[in-house]
Amino acid sequence: MKEHDFSGLLQKLPDLSPSQHQHQRLHQYFKTHDITAFDLLATQAAPVHCPHCHTEQFKPWGSSHGLPRYRCTECSRTFNALTGTPLAKLHKREHWVTYMNALIGGLSIRAAAQQCGINKDTALLWRHRFLHVISQHQATHEQGIVEADETFFLESFKGQRQLHRASRRRGGVGKTRGTGGDQIPVLIVRDRHQATAKFILKRINAETIRQALQPLIDKQAVLCTDGAAVYSAFAKKTGIAHEVIHTKRPRALGVFHVQNVNAYGSRLKTWMRRFNGVATKYLGHYLGWRLLLERHQSALTPELCLLEALGRVPQQLSRT
Repeated sequence: MKEHDFSGLLQKLPDLSPSQHQHQRLHQYFKTHDITAFDLLATQAAPVHCPHCHTEQFKPWGSSHGLPRYRCTECSRTFNALTGTPLAKLHKREHWVTYMNALIGGLSIRAAAQQCGINKDTALLWRHRFLHVISQHQATHEQGIVEADETFFLESFKGQRQLHRASRRRGGVGKTRGTGGDQIPVLIVRDRHQATAKFILKRINAETIRQALQPLIDKQAVLCTDGAAVYSAFAKKTGIAHEVIHTKRPRALGVFHVQNVNAYGSRLKTWMRRFNGVATKYLGHYLGWRLLLERHQSALTPELCLLEALGRVPQQLSRT
């Protein structure tokens, strides 16, 4: 089949009805031919502007390495759907959809490598290339009743050969609990519409809390937190209504509680245990990975996962 005929066929595939797409022969073909599924995704993820000069004036310019190519009318440079993204210049694209399934399943590096038939070093590289943009997707505005709480992850230098302390096996335990120097604080903010944001903090104080919460929370919202003084100081300074839920008192004051954000934190911690500790430098990627799974839940597909990795996920598909 000629290239332009093949591209036309790919563009018509999204118009298939659910019953047509689940047709036994067609479904089996997509399941066993990852390259076809990826080409379909690459067609849907056509660039909206030139990645070099950011103009929206460009035109088709043939194809290269199985991807449609475009040429900018301003800077005359060519590009494709992957140019300027963390996925550019990655090889073995025929395994990408299978790897997306591994991400959805939360598989380890070795398990993902075995499932895709690739080297474990390649699997590690892909994990953080795919999660680089995904980790930046989170709520930018929360309203109504907004819950906030912090959780802590043990500082880890996993993967590094030179350590300033004795190594820990399979994650290990820290010398201190809670706010110790070897614990990394993560602030989780979640409203009742399930819009969620996470912030890795250098330390917990009034300034870091203000920098995280002020651009995020609507001025008409009601902030629900524990009795930490930093939240009261933030609410007083910004004029945002604040409900304090003390740990030694009833867990709820009517509709005000922090059980929503605490439940999310519990699911996050339980899910993270499978990795036996994650390197602190990659902690943001894992937080974004879990947020991706929470955001789409059972609706998450390899195609949607890859769209998020490219930064081109339609806004209406994201609940945050």
